[in-house]
Amino acid sequence: MLLGLDVGTTGARAIAIDAAGNVIASASAHYPLLSPRPGWTEQNPEDWWQATRVVLRRVASEAGRGFAALGLTGQMHGSVFLNQAGDVIRPALLWNDQRTGAQSEQITERVGAERLISITGNPALTGFQAPKILWLRDVEPVQYRHLRRVLLPKDYVRLRLTGELSTDVADASGTLLLDLKARAWSGEILDALGIPAEWLPSLSESATITGGLRPSVAADLGVPAGLPVAAGAGDNAAAAIATGIVRGGLVSSSLGTSGVLFAHREGPEPDPSGRLHTFCSAVPGRYHLMAVTLSAGGSLRWWRDLPGGGMGYEQLASLAETAPVGAEGLFFLPYLSGERTPHLNPEARGAFIGLRAHHTRAHLTRALMEGVIFSLRDGLDVMRNLGVEVQRVRATGGGARSRAWRQMQADVFDLPVEAMASDEGPAVGAAVLAGAATGVYGDVQEACDRTARTGDVIEPDRERASRYGQLLHTFRALYSATQPSPQAHRFRMPAGR
Repeated sequence: MLLGLDVGTTGARAIAIDAAGNVIASASAHYPLLSPRPGWTEQNPEDWWQATRVVLRRVASEAGRGFAALGLTGQMHGSVFLNQAGDVIRPALLWNDQRTGAQSEQITERVGAERLISITGNPALTGFQAPKILWLRDVEPVQYRHLRRVLLPKDYVRLRLTGELSTDVADASGTLLLDLKARAWSGEILDALGIPAEWLPSLSESATITGGLRPSVAADLGVPAGLPVAAGAGDNAAAAIATGIVRGGLVSSSLGTSGVLFAHREGPEPDPSGRLHTFCSAVPGRYHLMAVTLSAGGSLRWWRDLPGGGMGYEQLASLAETAPVGAEGLFFLPYLSGERTPHLNPEARGAFIGLRAHHTRAHLTRALMEGVIFSLRDGLDVMRNLGVEVQRVRATGGGARSRAWRQMQADVFDLPVEAMASDEGPAVGAAVLAGAATGVYGDVQEACDRTARTGDVIEPDRERASRYGQLLHTFRALYSATQPSPQAHRFRMPAGR
């Protein structure tokens, strides 16, 4: 059996699978998300570790013995700051933290916008790790003086599991410190930003063993000492392994806290405008494109948690289905945490627009869900304009469990949308990568062929797809008309298909 661990934004999840990809056991444990100021998001790394212990113990107890390896995945971009002793010196800054606008501008000025995209495949965005390091230097100089190591979230857990300081090239792609083509840390960028190379962990391909479980940890978890731990990948790259997005023609659509469209690329061909992320893939020597909506399922969670709501996700999705397509003129801009694709605007703001007295909770819920999928369609069209062939979408993440979400994606994308037979997502991908690293599979692509199985397929409804094509133009015009930041007009979207 193979173990996979996902250190997510809302909680940790562990699974055990057999060689065919069947889930034998699973467990999850939640932890809090901290927001000490508007636009700030933090977590205590110790919470990740305690949740990791809980879920791995449960899975080990339920699945029994016979584990071959453990793979790691988790939320990307976050910054864990450690001192010389390896102790955390402040709460970790997360992927959706927006405090680093000034530092992102500094990076662009020092490296140059075009040069930055040429090296890293990405512009300087607030969510990435590099501006977080500069923020610590600028705003918390006392803590910065003690800084000796910077890790991504899952790699802090790796350190606790194995004692090793290591990461994978897929997750490292989101630091803004990686040379994309060389698949190595960029000396040019580190020198330009004054970041010592020794602060960063060693780099490996995703299907590589990076150490073994320490005996004391193994005894605590109930698994063998020295159990191999694979490098793994960031959550989206690992989810692509679980969904089999390792060839052209397929795109995955993940609806979690954020929304992500993910496409395979054979070579490093960045989006010159920076609207899409270009990262190393979990497949050795390959790459991928990502379009990111920062608040996808997060928008629905906000709506669910409002006082007086009291409805669960399934109830909200069912309620939305009672309202007509287009919610009778009501639109929702899902920019509750700023936005990445296609606007690259951390100051973007969410809004309901067109609200009238006859609109009900059903209309508002449908408008919210449609706004999230419109935002993902923006990213899909950027991909198409870069020559990405899209024949079918594979849905994953929490939103994939809802048929209403999947039907809405099929209609807005005007493409068939497949569900996955298993919706464990990144954790399964991490386990599969562990299998590829230990010889359970011949290579990563063979591993995907053996384990990625799809479920039902939803075809687009021609009438709804046509109607959504019309509504999409209004949605895009509303962004330009309502956002106050000049940066909001920095990029123009291509026309809809």
